[in-house]
Amino acid sequence: MPEYPDLDLPENPKLALNIVHFARALRRAGMPVGTGRILDAVRAVAAAGFTSRRDFYWTLHAVCVTRPEHRAVFGQIFRLYWRDPRFLEHMMGLLIPTMRGLSEDRAAEAAEKRAAEALLDGAEAPERDIPEPKEEDALLEIDASATQSEQERLRTLDFEQMGAAEIAEAQRMLAALRLPVPPLPSRRMGADARGRVLDAGRTMRLAMRQGGEITQIARRTPRPKPPDLVVLCDISGSMSQYSRMVLHFVHAVANMRSAGAAGSGGWGRVHAFTFGTRLSNVTRHLATRDVDAALAAAGREVQDWEGGTRIGDCLTSFNRDWSRRVLGQGALVLLITDGLDRGAPDALAAQVQRLRLTARRLVWLNPLLRWDGFAPKAQGIAAMLPHVDAVLPCHSVATLGDLALTLSHPAADGEKARLMRLR
Repeated sequence: MPEYPDLDLPENPKLALNIVHFARALRRAGMPVGTGRILDAVRAVAAAGFTSRRDFYWTLHAVCVTRPEHRAVFGQIFRLYWRDPRFLEHMMGLLIPTMRGLSEDRAAEAAEKRAAEALLDGAEAPERDIPEPKEEDALLEIDASATQSEQERLRTLDFEQMGAAEIAEAQRMLAALRLPVPPLPSRRMGADARGRVLDAGRTMRLAMRQGGEITQIARRTPRPKPPDLVVLCDISGSMSQYSRMVLHFVHAVANMRSAGAAGSGGWGRVHAFTFGTRLSNVTRHLATRDVDAALAAAGREVQDWEGGTRIGDCLTSFNRDWSRRVLGQGALVLLITDGLDRGAPDALAAQVQRLRLTARRLVWLNPLLRWDGFAPKAQGIAAMLPHVDAVLPCHSVATLGDLALTLSHPAADGEKARLMRLR
């Protein structure tokens, strides 16, 4: 439970009615809170009492929260609804577009904008008193004809700052993205009339059909094959929102691979792993066509969502148990993590180096690159950086769309060169 300043709970004799309105706000924010859950919440509060703020929080949390990804939404709505006496003005401020001046406003925290939209469902933003311009004042005219469209704004918007409707639209945009890569040369041969290699066996079989007379010479050429993709996705607390959106993207890539031919830039097999405090294989869950069902099944499989981070230990498990199974055919590895590890940096560097030597290419997606002044000062980031081929941001739809350009150009290293100079 997040820590907030002690604030008196509102004295309202209609506590059951307040719980009902609170549950409706959770439902508008996307949580599956039905009538049965509301009745259970009222009974639970009646049984546990209303004397301790912490007990009240965890009583409602135990009844209403059934999935790890709903914890942040519940925490923000609880703070705004029950603990902040001026929560209405605060939420209105989150939804009002403001002009940035010399002093920057605080950005909305994770799930805070969705909580505001849920609690202000149908409410209008407060009107601001704008004084009439005086005759001596010069009018400022702004030409907005060249401003970006709503879809373009959404492409560059940080996943952490999106509301519920914006996340749903971003997920649809991610499902439409394509990640083409050039095929790999293979030792397997395929029939080709213009090939340079003589296919003696097929030539003799064709001759047998003509009574032993050779009328056609069969040729063959090396047949390219699509590369495999392996995704290692960090699902710790600092990465939860970005990981969820990246997994939507990986689901789209995994389900379009069968439609791509070997020479058309498609993928072979797609393997997905999540890690926080332990490594989990969610490949079979992402094979489900329905993305919501796929991520729900993966959420039931993974037990350490929004937990701690042990990158080194999880990479050790992958290198020991899975690398020979999934990296033996020249697979490309996407490592999605912020690199904030609490383990020994030398051990982490050794495991990342081993992963790089096993994979055809190792690309690191780090959402911390969204900050212009980001520098690899953390020990975990500094230990991983020399052993990856490319470092790219992954905080928006646009950055995930740019990933295809890096994968199709082997020499591209993303932000690695700049970060290496800042070490």
